[in-house]
Amino acid sequence: MTCGLPAPASPFHSSPLAAFRSFALKALTAKASCWHEPFRALSSSSSPSSHSLHSSHSSPDSPHAPDSDVPAGTLVREPAARRVVIVGSGGLSIGQAGEFDYSGSQAIKALKEEGVHTILINPNIATIQTGRDLAHVVYFVPVRPEYIEYVIEKEKPDGILLTFGGQSALNCGIELANSGVLAKHNVKVLGTPIKTLELSEDRDLFAKALQEINIPAAKSVAVNTVEDALAAAANIGYPVIVRSAYALGGLGSGFADDEPALYHLATKSLSLSPQILVERSMKGWKEVEYEVVRDAENNCITVCNMENFDPLGVHTGDSIVVAPSQTLSDEEFHMLRTAAIKIIRHLGVVGECNVQY
Repeated sequence: MTCGLPAPASPFHSSPLAAFRSFALKALTAKASCWHEPFRALSSSSSPSSHSLHSSHSSPDSPHAPDSDVPAGTLVREPAARRVVIVGSGGLSIGQAGEFDYSGSQAIKALKEEGVHTILINPNIATIQTGRDLAHVVYFVPVRPEYIEYVIEKEKPDGILLTFGGQSALNCGIELANSGVLAKHNVKVLGTPIKTLELSEDRDLFAKALQEINIPAAKSVAVNTVEDALAAAANIGYPVIVRSAYALGGLGSGFADDEPALYHLATKSLSLSPQILVERSMKGWKEVEYEVVRDAENNCITVCNMENFDPLGVHTGDSIVVAPSQTLSDEEFHMLRTAAIKIIRHLGVVGECNVQY
């Protein structure tokens, strides 16, 4: 899981920061005004069938006063969505930690400035984004498909954001799309589309996507059984690394130097994920990352590149990251930057993307 011409600056931008925020926001929605009174829905219920979720707003068909969050002089245009569900990250863990609380909070602020009515799902009360002054509505329910569907049925949104909640939100979004829930309720996915999420989460599809644009990758095979994992490793050669698909922050991933170690690791990994990737080990290699942003009109920027202090094999969360990189030559820096832009455009990511080498 750069550059076309940048989007023209609006005459209403009074600072470079405002211009950048507008650029990033184009990936989510167009400038617009919407008419809804702020309201909140709070719940401590653990069951989506419970009737303890309440809100103080009137029905979706009733008239509303203009939203006071829309600045005077805002360029009004038909929005991509008027009522948007933002799926939060829930409990903090590797793969969906504090950075998603921050990015989700910024998304809520940006949407409200555009006149969009915001509906947040996040059971973690110890977060900034669940504060009283941010989302119009907050549902303190688990980030699970059945709870999200319940909120959709109750709030009747026309858009949903899945990329501000980490791995759980992505997995829920894919499940809701594949089960037909989003289509049933006419809810469109804003930002990165479902197809791209599936490409980036499915290890086999991702490897094939890289081959299509001639991006070199380590020799690997995606498997669904322990027996296939052992056969793949025999073909690739030991040592190997196992990577789990649809998993939080490397959950179920690890290195195997021989068949007994792989048997144990693959058994554990497949109990956590339906698919694993058996890949030639590059333990000890340099690890570099690029942060790239792309909008819906194919404009891209590279925010920064980073270099892990420790070599591959030490989890990024347990290591030190230096930005910008210190040991890449100018040629290497631009080669990897070009590849990152090529990858994010080919996959169709809308928003921010982290490309790791």
